[in-house]
Amino acid sequence: MQSASWPLALATVCLIVYASLYPFAEWRNQGISPLNFLTAPLPRYWTGFDVGVNLAGYAPLGFLLALAALRSGRMRWAVSAAVLSAAALSLSMEALQSYLPSRVPSNVDFALNTAGAWLGACSAWLLEKAGAIARWSRVRARWFVREARGALVLLALWPVALLFPASVPLGLGQVVERLEYWLAEILADTPFLQWLPVRDIELQPLVPGAEVICVALGALIPCLLAYGVVRTWPQRAVFLVAALATGITLTALSAALSYGPDHAWAWLDLPVQVGLVMGGVLALLLLPVPRRASAALLLVALCVHLSLLNQAPVGPYFAETLQIWEQGRFVRFNGLAQWLGWLWPFATLVYVLVRLSARKAAEAGESKIGA
Repeated sequence: MQSASWPLALATVCLIVYASLYPFAEWRNQGISPLNFLTAPLPRYWTGFDVGVNLAGYAPLGFLLALAALRSGRMRWAVSAAVLSAAALSLSMEALQSYLPSRVPSNVDFALNTAGAWLGACSAWLLEKAGAIARWSRVRARWFVREARGALVLLALWPVALLFPASVPLGLGQVVERLEYWLAEILADTPFLQWLPVRDIELQPLVPGAEVICVALGALIPCLLAYGVVRTWPQRAVFLVAALATGITLTALSAALSYGPDHAWAWLDLPVQVGLVMGGVLALLLLPVPRRASAALLLVALCVHLSLLNQAPVGPYFAETLQIWEQGRFVRFNGLAQWLGWLWPFATLVYVLVRLSARKAAEAGESKIGA
């Protein structure tokens, strides 16, 4: 059975690179060595938040790298290799930050990143020695089909994607309006700007009925993704409850981080409540659906969800929230949630199309052999 640790580790590396080098603007050479920060005096000012973020940012990477190495059975020094790899990545990111005016390389950040990776790698080693990883492998074999790695990676990333504030609860993939603004900025002062399509009517807010459908599909989509790899319908029922609880909890956490703890449940208005109930009922009714049919339904749900969601504008409060995230301390979470929130549905769409195409090709090959 293929391990999901390597794909998750690769995804974590991509997110760290984005978070470390954001906003990728105004690169310049200061005429000093990019490694000069290693011998610089220690920073005079730091906060507990900075320490926690630098430790927590690399702990998952160390854990996943060590876990992947341990499960492969080909590396004797899994913890050392994981820590050295994470340290090399941190060193590269800090060195590149010396070319960005909005980022400041720090030897303390480098040390904390390495320490975080060491903590994560040691955690994986301890779990392996305690037999927890072997037990997880047995549980995975009982619950999931053999080719479940891609779906498990996507399901593991879904809660992280929900941390970035969405204009519609559980509404991942609202990219069209921001993509238009981004292209307009790139093509400004060029004749190609006239090539952009211009709408006669501005995007209108979603009516309550459309919002209900968006929320319902947002809750249903991860369930259908899991139905394609979970073995039995009772196990699917367990996942259904876990998925709904995770979606509600992470959306509340995102609201608390964005607007304050007093507003953690402000998003749970009547249309959202109806949408959550509708999504749960649909997921419950679809428990016995075969895996291939669940994949086909997932494609339909994704297309309808993205179509409805991207016909709505980004609300003024949501836009203000984005400014808070992009200019305040939440800038450190941009790489961990923003791109996931935008791209997770499209990655799921590609995954399902590839799975269906591969299965169809395999069935065609078997029919030729039988003939």
